[in-house]
Amino acid sequence: MPETTRVQWFPGHMAKTRRIMQANLRLVDVVVEITDARIPFSSRNPEMDRLVGSKPRIILLNKADAADETVTSQWIDHYKRNGIIAAAADCRSGKGLNKFNAALEAVTADMRANWESRGMNGRRVRMMAAGIPNVGKSSFINRLAGAKRAKVEDRPGVTRGKQWVTLEDGSELLDMPGVLAPKFEDSLVGERLAFTGAVRDEILDTEYLACRFLELMEADYPQSLVSRYGVSLDGLPENIDETAGCLRGFELLERIGKKRGFLMSGGVIDTQRAASAVLDEFRAGKLGRISLERPK
Repeated sequence: MPETTRVQWFPGHMAKTRRIMQANLRLVDVVVEITDARIPFSSRNPEMDRLVGSKPRIILLNKADAADETVTSQWIDHYKRNGIIAAAADCRSGKGLNKFNAALEAVTADMRANWESRGMNGRRVRMMAAGIPNVGKSSFINRLAGAKRAKVEDRPGVTRGKQWVTLEDGSELLDMPGVLAPKFEDSLVGERLAFTGAVRDEILDTEYLACRFLELMEADYPQSLVSRYGVSLDGLPENIDETAGCLRGFELLERIGKKRGFLMSGGVIDTQRAASAVLDEFRAGKLGRISLERPK
């Protein structure tokens, strides 16, 4: 596997985020861990369980409108079996956030009853929003706040420092910068983060990444490839071993490039252009509702 796909990206501001998070957990009642519904496992910081500890938590599977509904339901059931409340939503449109509100009511029921018994009827819930870059935290906050309070951009690393946001119901939410793990022991985690744009494209081999993505799509969502690109999936070469690279994916990439007319001088297929198109169209939801990993 090319070294460019072994993602090890941990800027200094992310190390600082971990320290800020640990220092501010005592100020909040609930942690809302926002993940990407297309990659619920890979978009979770593996250190989050240790960082959060026993603090009540909700996992919000954002971008659920772009994920396979059946698979998302499987993930919610998976978390439930493991004692974690989870909800799926699309924070840009607001669809499904009523399920988050219901989850929040369930998670905070005991603490609110305790406040009332102590005469603290006016006490509002304080939440912390945490998640990796580009997972949709700002869209989530803006929806709950009823106004554009947090900067939203479709690229990693926009939120740099913590900020408190007052929500429409008077609750307060502490927004944390995106935080990733120091390294990815499983190369597939790095690839899936890269597929969705959570890792900057500049540090990766785009063609190789697109080939890996196309092989995954051919295995799990072949009809989506046929419908979107009009290519045949017949006669694809077999990947002999890892050192040979993605022969199958590269053949698909060439077929897509040819179909789209991405040609250079001499009729050579511009696979770099085809790779960028494939990844951009997946991230824009043009390949349909796709989930790239399933619970084990």
